[in-house]
Amino acid sequence: MKYKPHEYQDYATDFVLTHTVSGLILDMGLGKSVITLTALWDLILDSFDVGRVLIIAPKRVAEDTWPKELAKWDHLKGLTYSLVLGSEKQRREALQRRAFIYIINRENVAWLVSNYRWDFDTLIIDELSSFKSAKAQRFKALKRVRPLVKRVIGLTGTPAPNSLIDLWPEIYLLDMGQRLGRFIGGFRDRFFLPDKRNREIIYSYKPRDGAEEAIYRLISDICISMKATDHLQMPELISSRVDVRMTDAEQSLYDKFKQDMVLKLPEGELDAVNAAALSGKLLQMANGAVYGDERKVLSLHDRKLDALEDIIEAANGKPLLVAYWFNHDRDRIMARFHEARLINTSADIDAWCAGEIPVALIHPASAGHGLNLQDGGSTIVWFGLTWSLELYQQLNARLWRQGQKDTVVLQHIITAGTHDEDVLRALERKDMGQSALIEAVKARIGGAA
Repeated sequence: MKYKPHEYQDYATDFVLTHTVSGLILDMGLGKSVITLTALWDLILDSFDVGRVLIIAPKRVAEDTWPKELAKWDHLKGLTYSLVLGSEKQRREALQRRAFIYIINRENVAWLVSNYRWDFDTLIIDELSSFKSAKAQRFKALKRVRPLVKRVIGLTGTPAPNSLIDLWPEIYLLDMGQRLGRFIGGFRDRFFLPDKRNREIIYSYKPRDGAEEAIYRLISDICISMKATDHLQMPELISSRVDVRMTDAEQSLYDKFKQDMVLKLPEGELDAVNAAALSGKLLQMANGAVYGDERKVLSLHDRKLDALEDIIEAANGKPLLVAYWFNHDRDRIMARFHEARLINTSADIDAWCAGEIPVALIHPASAGHGLNLQDGGSTIVWFGLTWSLELYQQLNARLWRQGQKDTVVLQHIITAGTHDEDVLRALERKDMGQSALIEAVKARIGGAA
């Protein structure tokens, strides 16, 4: 296919070419992959500034999205690649193949650093936000080899989905601490104050006055940000809420467990040891089933399943992408609707895009990033919600993106009077902070960044 870049894509590609360190905070659907590969073609095959590239991505994106992008565009011919995936033997063989680009999933980064003589001069971190924990092995591994890399490109749509503190590890992998400091403790002390605490134990931090603006200003020379709605004719997006209600008896059980954190049911006993466990179990109860002792599934109601049946019937054959969070929800949906199929492999993705799956089940954590699913449908049904704004936005963007021809509809099945409503409100509140970050380093095409 012939590549006809939008103006913003040319701008982003030029930014990568002129910056040895670059962070592309590009909204979902703006084409981060083709922008990056276009710059790599120039750096590898034209200017000869780059010789050996490592791309780190979520597993499904590594094995599906990047190879398809390389095969899709005519102008990328000549960029050879090797997939460093599979067993250890297969990964070692892939590393020995002659290629310009090596693609590995993020779970194998620590293995790569420990078992391979590092000879990559360029590093691409797809979904940079997945390196937001300074304690994670993948971050520690990359930190060790970062000084050996002369060019780094970080790609993300949501750099700090939950907290500004998440930015430090991500930016460190770009500039090795030049802008936000070499240590996360110093960064935290400089820009944050203790928030929730129990005596000496601090559970969370809040930004100091003016901290957000200061952080954005420090990283603005190496990061550009663009929102899809500014640069694309995005399809219309409609968000709706489908309310269901438990019976008085079911609501009574829910309320009792919420208050006592323990509940006896005919099938077994339910208890929560802390607030986090309580939150998870309340969300499960809202969905209709909950894990009890030894992961036994305790059934409560079918209100959401009934609502999903109505939605499927109303769709009248139009494909639906159904998001679930708990595995027992997936199992209950598949038991009720035999036409439902799990999106789990590249073959599943191809079948969905070909219109062969009327009801597709997808988990936000396993398929939220980078997958192009817009050809298969335009409706997402959220059977169960997640606290993660990043995963919520990323999954919605699988359909609401460039190339989508129809109006995208998000339908949230919400059990009224339950924790479902709290999650929706929390996601909306977090979105305000995320939008502020995006706006702060937003690129102005044709003017100053």
